[in-house]
Parts: sequence; C-alpha cells; structure tokens
Amino acid sequence: MRIWDLFSGADGERMQSMQAAATQAHPDVSIESVTLAWGSAYYTKLAMASSGGRPPEAAVMHMSRLAGYAPGGLLEPFDLDALAALGIREEHFAPAVWERATHDGQLFALPLDTHPFINFYSPEIAGAADLLDADGKFTAISSPDAFLDAGRAMAEVTGATGMAFGHLLDTAQAWRLFWGLYAQTGAGFELTPGRSAELDEQAAVEVVEFVQAMLDGTVAPPKQDYPGAIASFVTGRSGLIVSGEWELPAYQDAIPDVGGMPFPTLFGTPANYADSHAFVLPRQEFADPARRDATYRVLAEILTQGSLTWAGAGHIPAYQPVLDEPGYAELSPQKDYAAAGDVVVLDPPVWFAGAGSDFQARMCDAMSGALQGRTKATAAVEGMLREMDDFLATPNPA
Repeated sequence: MRIWDLFSGADGERMQSMQAAATQAHPDVSIESVTLAWGSAYYTKLAMASSGGRPPEAAVMHMSRLAGYAPGGLLEPFDLDALAALGIREEHFAPAVWERATHDGQLFALPLDTHPFINFYSPEIAGAADLLDADGKFTAISSPDAFLDAGRAMAEVTGATGMAFGHLLDTAQAWRLFWGLYAQTGAGFELTPGRSAELDEQAAVEVVEFVQAMLDGTVAPPKQDYPGAIASFVTGRSGLIVSGEWELPAYQDAIPDVGGMPFPTLFGTPANYADSHAFVLPRQEFADPARRDATYRVLAEILTQGSLTWAGAGHIPAYQPVLDEPGYAELSPQKDYAAAGDVVVLDPPVWFAGAGSDFQARMCDAMSGALQGRTKATAAVEGMLREMDDFLATPNPA
C-alpha cells in the first residue's frame, strides 16, 4: 500500500518509525511511503491524483482542508464497521475533532492528532516574575488585562519583552491567534458561497485591539517575525511565546524544563485554535479489496500503537485512550496542555480555508497594518471581510 504524507524533519522520522512498527505488526503488508513538501502544492497534487483515479491508498491531510475535498468526491468515506472491528470508534475522539472529520454523516478523515496554538513559557523567568503557582505551573489567567499584566511582569525580569509572537510577514500566525480568540468571544460567523461574509464586527475589533495592546513593545514586540520570536524565547529575552505545539522539540533543546499550557480563556468561552493531521482515503477508480483491508489495518495500528510516539513531538493524540496511558503521563509539558484538544477551533469549514491556504495568508495581510500600529483595528476587520467576500464569490475549483 502507498501512503503520502507531508512530514519532514523530526516529524518525518517519527512517522517512518510508526509505519515501520505497523509493518512489523502486519508482516503481510508492505508500505510505500512518499513524503512531499506541505503547502498548497501538496494539496494540488493530492487533488490531481484523486481526480485521475491513481492516488495512494492513504494520505495525510490537515483536517482544515477537508471541506475542499470531501464534497467534491475526491475522497472516499471510511467504513465505520471496519474501523470498529479494529478498535477505532467515535467515542475515542474529542467531539469537536470527530465532527470536523465528517461530511454528510460519513467519516472522511481519520484523525491522528490535534496540534493547537498554545503558550510555552520559561519556568525560570515566570517564577522570577511571581507567575507560578504552588505546583510550579503558570498561574491561571482569565482576562485580557491579566494576560497583559503577566507580560509586563516578565518584561521586568528579562529587561526586554515579556512575550514573543512572530507574525511579521508570516502567512498564518496572526490568523491563528485571531481566530482562536474570536471563538473565545462566543461570537458566530456565516460564510456561505455567493453571499457576503458575516462576522460579529464588534467582537472581531475587540480581539484585534487586544492583540494590538499585546504588541506594545513591552508585552511583546510589534514587528517580530517567526524565527525572531523563537530566538527571543530560547535565549531568555522573553518569558513566554505564543506558538504552535509543533515547535516543542526546539524549545526543549534550549529550555529542558520548558512549560506549556493551553491558550488562556481571555474572552469567556474556552476555545483553542488548532488543526489536525488526519488520514484520508483518496478516491480510487478501481479499489483493490486486499489493499483497502491492509490500509485499514495499518492506519489502526498507527493510531492505537504509534500515537504515544507521535506525542513525543508535542502533538496531542487524537485517539484519546492514549492520554490515559502511563507513558503519556510522563510527557512534560505535553500532559499540561492536552486539555487544549478538548476545545479545538479549526478554520471555517469552507473550501478555501485551512492550512497552507491563500485564505490564511490574506487574513494575515489584512491584519498586518493594525498589528504593526499603522492602522486601526476597524480597518483590519473591514479588510478581512473584503477578502472573505472575494473568496465566497469564487467557485470551488475542485
């Protein structure tokens, strides 16, 4: 069987070891693994392979991209009975993740993980700023003002800034932060093709204004790029970084006792921006029953037996029984931010959104001036709405 994935570096090595373990457990199965560079090009190749009828038996997809593939017939649904026979059932997954894996009542994606946008912190700096509780964990924060105050306290310790956030010229960071916090306000949205986008503009402006307040030069720099934010955090020039959990290995190399926590609930409703790596079944013109059986067995083996290995890279296993295993309890700080997987908020379920999309890049562009202090928050929200309207007026090419 063939599997396409988009994992490089340490993630790629872990996935290869998980696949190797799956073939050892099922010696009658051989895996031809193909790793492609992630981004729009990957999803274009996957769509072309599916439409041409000669795709791999399985592929990795960001769940946020599913809405652009399942409705167009580019993927095949999973057989729930076949999965259940292998120990994979709906109750094993967080409801929010399982819901996004379905379309028209059928399961089109088998979630491997959730990878949320969270906070990592230096216990040394946070402790010196009197921000750790009796257990040595970051003090609970429940309001925008408390978050900003924590940043100011850490800035006094570092002599530079309290927090790091690399958004400058980035195609996703500002959107990840905005969309997670917008969900925390409890506000809704309506993105219907052919109609104007609807957001709670007051809530959206409130969120952008908060981010502007954070990027004041003391709490966090207003003009920091992605590598600059990482460098600031690992060298102790900031005590906390707003970051994806996928960067955990790099942080642990520099700060062995690095702490992690879900993004605090600042606006009343628990929510944490995230995406999910998931396995999908590209549409086969002539499906081979033996290959399909092997695919199910391998994917089930990876989820049930390999998820702990995958968690070592920082990802939260989507197959939740792993979270109760003794081995997971030994993973720090993974165990401290695992709760983020229960309140995940993915990109809007529309064909143009999701990881590596032009949509995310254009949302970030719309906010860029406001986050650098050049324009008002209202201008950023108006810009995002214009961009959303443009996407909604464009037919789905798939």
